[in-house]
Amino acid sequence: MIETKRMHLLEATEDQIEEIIELEAHPENRDYLWVGTYEEHKDEIADPNHLLLIFKAKETAQTVGYALIRLNLKSEIFELRRIAISEKRKGYGREAMEALFKEAFEKLGINRFWLDVYPDNIFGINLYESLGMHRDGVLRQNYKAERGYLDQIIYSMLKSEYFERKQNG
Repeated sequence: MIETKRMHLLEATEDQIEEIIELEAHPENRDYLWVGTYEEHKDEIADPNHLLLIFKAKETAQTVGYALIRLNLKSEIFELRRIAISEKRKGYGREAMEALFKEAFEKLGINRFWLDVYPDNIFGINLYESLGMHRDGVLRQNYKAERGYLDQIIYSMLKSEYFERKQNG
């Protein structure tokens, strides 16, 4: 479990998969992330190289988001494959990202934390840039979706950048 000021980030269980799929499929989220199947999420829960986390508000125990992480411990890479927040513009996304950075760099000793984002996900891009993530580049027309071919912007943070940013406040 990862604890923040307002949330518990918990490893998801199979009985929470439907709730995660609902978050993915929500109209405010579905254009910005892949909607997994029940079986895919079940496999992610069982796979030691994946973390499927569900975010619960401490006060209400209500689900306020989730994240899917792929770990490559040999190369010390933490890939944030998906993140979705149900309670928008309340700071849960920032709080979750800061907790994931801390988990990756301080607890797991990861060297590189990365993610991709579609160019029209302005809220996500603004968040990642405000957190000090580096824009590595664009994979042009890398994903074919119902709405056409989509670019994917790659953002990353290195362990040295995280600790420098933390030290400089």
